[in-house]
Amino acid sequence: MPLYVYSITAATHPCRLDGLTGVGAEPAPVRAITAGPLRAVVSDIDEEIRPKRRDLAAHQEVQDRLMADGTVLPLQFGYTAPDDEAVTQVLRERAEGYLAALDKVQGCAEYQVKASQDEDALLLEVLQGSDRARQLNDRIRAGDADPRLPLELGEIVATDVRERQEDLAAGLIEALLSLAEDHRVRAPADGDILNISLLVHGDDKAAFLRAEAGLAERSEDVRFRFTGPLPPYSFV
Repeated sequence: MPLYVYSITAATHPCRLDGLTGVGAEPAPVRAITAGPLRAVVSDIDEEIRPKRRDLAAHQEVQDRLMADGTVLPLQFGYTAPDDEAVTQVLRERAEGYLAALDKVQGCAEYQVKASQDEDALLLEVLQGSDRARQLNDRIRAGDADPRLPLELGEIVATDVRERQEDLAAGLIEALLSLAEDHRVRAPADGDILNISLLVHGDDKAAFLRAEAGLAERSEDVRFRFTGPLPPYSFV
């Protein structure tokens, strides 16, 4: 029977799954498949699983339950397998890599840091810092219909945004990355100018949160959004 796969853990993980039901219109109990030193946490499914709100919540509930009791390799939403035998085979074939990954994230959680800046404030700073940008903006506002003007202004703004992203990343390296075991930088989306995930050990959690707070306090026109602790999705 097809399976939905949530996570991989060590075989020594307690996997307290009593009462948990999985994804799907008719959720099946969540259970574990053990193969040597590893376990896969799964539930039976009889349909294609789509990212509906209820299923996303069920997926995350399993991760939270497991993470509360030990180290876990959380899989992104949507992983499936044909049957128990296929899962067992993968656990055996990839045991070395999974064990190394478990060792890497042991005692750690993921924290996400995103940053954005008001577009009007950003444009004002660009105009204040670039004579050429200010000239282009003045011509556009005066009614100059030359289609090259907004293109050139857009390029100047985009370059400035990239530079700001690099500056923010440099600041994070100093303020946060020294407290992280690892990090992943992603392309910003939805108007953000920074998107980074950090792997932080529990022993460094308090210091990391203090550094986060200090970073936000020092930023006048940049709005930071901090999320965590989360299962270490980005580091599996």
